[in-house]
Amino acid sequence: MTIHKEGYSSIAWATILFGVINILSFYFISYSSPALSWIIFIATLGLLVFLISFFRIPKRQLTVQDNAVVAPADGKVVAIEEVEADEYFADRRLQVSIFMSPLNVHANRNPISGDVLYSEYHKGKYLVAWHPKSSTENERHTVVFKANGKELLIKQIAGALAKRIVNYLQAGQQVKQGEEMGFIKFGSRVDILLPLNAKIQVKIGEMVKGGVTVVALW
Repeated sequence: MTIHKEGYSSIAWATILFGVINILSFYFISYSSPALSWIIFIATLGLLVFLISFFRIPKRQLTVQDNAVVAPADGKVVAIEEVEADEYFADRRLQVSIFMSPLNVHANRNPISGDVLYSEYHKGKYLVAWHPKSSTENERHTVVFKANGKELLIKQIAGALAKRIVNYLQAGQQVKQGEEMGFIKFGSRVDILLPLNAKIQVKIGEMVKGGVTVVALW
């Protein structure tokens, strides 16, 4: 397991804060109230461990398959439905939505190998990520990929806690399946918009792994 580069600054500041709080606790509280000092230590250590865990990148065997669309994110499948596309496309698409809790790995990966046709950031609200309107009203970054004449769209959507979406892709770029496309900090959601003839391979409630689980065949 490694730590994602997006976490270096946050973890460094959290470690400094952890040290300062517990040094002050030791000098000013531990003598008169040792139990409280221990509670402070355990609570701040737990928060630090959680933060480090949030930015983890576990080692895993990535799926590379030409006719497969792999999950761009870890999380739970919360929606599989036919929708009217509201960006880039002007037709109906199959949408698969993956909810990422704060406990999930938050690095996002390219679902296919191919060309990046479109990459746009949109300011917006911070509704809870499972809210139906979060897909169109929340802060988000949209990317469209093309391979073998077929196109799919990915939306990185901020949630109530997520205040920063990172995306590394630009239009005109060629990418490989499973490589990193970005990162979302804290609870969030990723939508995949596929052609109507795509064969969905997951079901609602299923837990998927980014870069590993095959979401659809096309």
